[in-house]
Amino acid sequence: MSHPEAGARIAEARHFLFVPANRPERFANAAGCGADLAILDLEDAVPAADKVAARANVRDWLEAGGQAMVRINAADTPWFEDDLKLLAHPGLIGVMLPKAEPGAALARVAGLAPVLALVESACGVADMGRIAQCEGVVRLALGTIDLALDLGLAGDDRLLDPLRLQMTLASRVARLAPPVEGVTPDFRDEAANRAAMAHGRSFGFAAKMCIHPMQIAPVEAALAPSEAEIEQARRIVAADRASAGAAVALDGAMVDRPIVERAYRLLERLEGPRQVAP
Repeated sequence: MSHPEAGARIAEARHFLFVPANRPERFANAAGCGADLAILDLEDAVPAADKVAARANVRDWLEAGGQAMVRINAADTPWFEDDLKLLAHPGLIGVMLPKAEPGAALARVAGLAPVLALVESACGVADMGRIAQCEGVVRLALGTIDLALDLGLAGDDRLLDPLRLQMTLASRVARLAPPVEGVTPDFRDEAANRAAMAHGRSFGFAAKMCIHPMQIAPVEAALAPSEAEIEQARRIVAADRASAGAAVALDGAMVDRPIVERAYRLLERLEGPRQVAP
């Protein structure tokens, strides 16, 4: 798969489903359960004693025609160099780099495959803009659990909200796709998963990392616009087209240009590219 094509798939994905790379019997289900992208995980999900075998499982899956992303081990681990050998495989869609920070390791990985950069350390947060600007990075993801641990935070991960806004800003400046929300550990709680994605969406996030297929439906529900939002967008677009380039007014109030553009974008996601009004 070419880098531009793979990068586009990462940029457009709404859910990224992790599957432990030491559980190859789960690979096919993860790739076919409805998740936009499966991530074969060589890092947190795999004990040290199983790292080599897990890497061989990923290679075998790709050699057999499977397609997926892979989360490799961090650059400061003894498994990093051998993990990089997987990145040249044509079946690989992209790579998630954990504990992403600017520097030689990130640049090296990004030169081999499209990167979903997992920001989950204080140093990564401090240099988020530089990570986003690195050539080959196509999207940022917020590693809420590891980041909270690194920062010494306990309790609700909404303490990280200022960093969510910072990540959205860094992504926008670098012209990347909107960032990816962190994992919700309780995959059985549909309401909690939907609320977590809705909260991320309010900060400009447009995807979520998942650890179980049960999380896909609540993520999609949270990302879908409501009927009221769709109807309002249609009314705004209709008013814009009727204005013939003049200022847009609706229900007795002026509608700012960014609001008009947001309405067009919402309808484009649902109905395809905008049609030019006659």
